[in-house]
Amino acid sequence: MAAPKKHKDVESDFQIDDETEILSKTQLKQQMLDQQKLGVSLIELSPTELAKIPMDEALLDAVMLARRITGKKEGFRRQLQLIGKMMRQRDNVAIEQAVQVIKSAHQTSSAAFHKIEVLRDNIINIGDEKIAEAVEKYPLLDRQKLRQLSRQANKEKASNKPPKAARELFKYLQQAING
Repeated sequence: MAAPKKHKDVESDFQIDDETEILSKTQLKQQMLDQQKLGVSLIELSPTELAKIPMDEALLDAVMLARRITGKKEGFRRQLQLIGKMMRQRDNVAIEQAVQVIKSAHQTSSAAFHKIEVLRDNIINIGDEKIAEAVEKYPLLDRQKLRQLSRQANKEKASNKPPKAARELFKYLQQAING
């Protein structure tokens, strides 16, 4: 009978540094998908926003090509994979930060827009009580103008006319609050 072969110590064959991180296949796939999502967010940016992103010419060309692909089928999917591959070969910290800054600025402006809409609706629907609160909170507002626009908006609403005064009230609030 042949003696069983003895295997060398596996640990001696592989030198593992403490700094080297071993990732599982699932973790690698998740990183790949995260890079593709970042690529999609780059594609969705407007040209002026895209100009603010620090990326090299090859990546910018790939993003611009993906924006031109119509149909959003197989060709678009392959272009996204290419962008993901290109991004895996680069340090994307600066790109991720720039995208976050753009997204947070958009969220902040949306929140401010919504706040002004709610204030306008409250002034129109509730009236003097909300007008007093608004003038107290924002001293640049003119109480008389707010009352006048509120009355006009309520008249327009009652007679099913277009909300011209409500739009004018919104613009006035936006200018006074945002500067």
